[in-house]
Amino acid sequence: MCGIVGIYRFKSQRPVQPSEIDIMCRTMSYRGPDGQGIYCDGALGFGHLRLSIIDTHARSNQPMHTTDQQQVIIYNGELYNYVELREQLQQQGEHFVTQSDTEVLLKSWQTQGVDCLSQLNGMFAFAIWDKQQQSLTLARDHTGIKPLYYALTPEGLVFASEIKAILTQLPQRPTPNVRLLDAFMSLGYCPGEETFFTGIYRLRPGHILTVSSTHCQQKAYWDLKFSSNIDLGEAVYLQQTRDLLQDSVRLQLRSDVPLGVFLSGGVDSSAVVATMRQLGVPEINTFSINWDYGKKFSEAPYAQQVAQMFNTRHHEFTMNAQNFCDFLPQYVRYMDEPVTEAAAISLFYIAKQAREHVTVVLSGEGADEVFGGYSIYRFMAWLDTYRCLPKGMRQHLLDPILQKLHPTLRKYSLLSQLPLNERYLGVSLQERSSVMALYSQEFLPIALENGVRTLTMPYYAKVLGATAQQQMQYLDVKTWLVDDLLIKADRMTMANSLELRVPFLDHRWLDFAGRLPSRYRLKNGEPKYLLKKSLEGILPKSLLYRRKMGFPTPVSALLKGPLNSVMFDSLNGGRLRQQGYFKWDVVEKMLQEHTQGVAEHHRILWPLMVLEQWFMAYQ
Repeated sequence: MCGIVGIYRFKSQRPVQPSEIDIMCRTMSYRGPDGQGIYCDGALGFGHLRLSIIDTHARSNQPMHTTDQQQVIIYNGELYNYVELREQLQQQGEHFVTQSDTEVLLKSWQTQGVDCLSQLNGMFAFAIWDKQQQSLTLARDHTGIKPLYYALTPEGLVFASEIKAILTQLPQRPTPNVRLLDAFMSLGYCPGEETFFTGIYRLRPGHILTVSSTHCQQKAYWDLKFSSNIDLGEAVYLQQTRDLLQDSVRLQLRSDVPLGVFLSGGVDSSAVVATMRQLGVPEINTFSINWDYGKKFSEAPYAQQVAQMFNTRHHEFTMNAQNFCDFLPQYVRYMDEPVTEAAAISLFYIAKQAREHVTVVLSGEGADEVFGGYSIYRFMAWLDTYRCLPKGMRQHLLDPILQKLHPTLRKYSLLSQLPLNERYLGVSLQERSSVMALYSQEFLPIALENGVRTLTMPYYAKVLGATAQQQMQYLDVKTWLVDDLLIKADRMTMANSLELRVPFLDHRWLDFAGRLPSRYRLKNGEPKYLLKKSLEGILPKSLLYRRKMGFPTPVSALLKGPLNSVMFDSLNGGRLRQQGYFKWDVVEKMLQEHTQGVAEHHRILWPLMVLEQWFMAYQ
């Protein structure tokens, strides 16, 4: 796990200076406390920050060259199957001078080129310079576990693991990408290839970008595909689930430094701990978070139960309001873009504690996307059933009754009038009417033209003919997972020089999910049915089938209490108010109503606070 930066002035051919690369590296030095390396070759410059995990010896430092010095690599991530790939290459006559996965990746590329990507099992973002061809290749792992950003400049291209490094090489600070503002207010993050900085892009998961003096081309090497036309039966899929869980965790235990587990007490992280014990790991360090806001915001008892069951060395950090308030400005700076994932702040603190004991942690991210674990999938399935009723019956009899009974029933009644690709825009979707009511008359046309639906529609277009659940799963893997959950996980752990591994996002899980008939994800109303069934006898049913909590954070209470004065001061006297995006009288009314407990507006006010902090940090 590391950080990478680079400049390629393929247009101007102006030489890159080591000092320019050094400046980029310094913006995110926490990503690689164990060493820094710089390589310059005319118009090309590479920088690498190293967090040593595999072969911690200096011989494995980067940038790393091929024996003939014609190819150079910088690489962030881990290849979990590097041992097997190394053996294959040795059988083909290749010789190695290190024990690192970096050398394995470099030799794989040298011998096979882009075709080697199909053999890689891991998380990675890397850049390879071909000196003879004067060609630069950037690549990102299958599901986007590791980040990689780039910007095209008048002279060429700049790239880095984090946006803040790219900013040092741009002629001026990029303006806010207002085309993404409606998506941010609706989802809490900015999905897709564009970022909130105009002109700075994400290299998409499963893609490579090739740059030479004559062209700049991006193409996919992997995608989530559905082909569940054949049902092999529940027993077969249960065994495949057990086998894959064992093998993905086994591979991700490879490390030359101490490792542990983020344990929430939920099914996914508990499954990782149980599997580690089955694999014979003698001593397991587990880490969990506990809010001091009562049982509603604490999964600590469940984490403690699992820790006791598998006899782990358990560490628990108790969050309080002061922790949250103190870290908020730093949170936005670490994230680079505005992201409203409040649980990320808790993650920072538990990662900080974990780093005192280990250098690598495993977690359960990704299982919900693989196995359909979100409750909203059930609601969308119910709506499809409801839509099968005669239209006249729904419009004239049932809808009016539902809309009078309860706000939630009203919401779903209105959603039932829309097809799936218009009503399901992601797990974290904010109610559209609340968001649209915020926009000023000047900004409203921009929001309507560049609304969140314009960003989600292309994903639905790629899975036409798939089941409703598969379509939602595809959208979430391509947006919510990569641009919210994984980016939060990467930033908060790397801010503490801690490597995070996610066994459920071994890309074989996604290939498995593509073959798995939908009925094994959600069966008899039970989300993640197949995973839970496979763990019976290993984990207690009281844990497997309890209600999902999902790392809760008391944002509403914080905005009424400890964060209240900060919220008022920052929003009323801050930079955001000057931009003209929002009707400020509506914002002020929400501030008052939320503070007085008249109405619940934290799902609007919290994004506005994060956005204000972003303007303060980056504009």
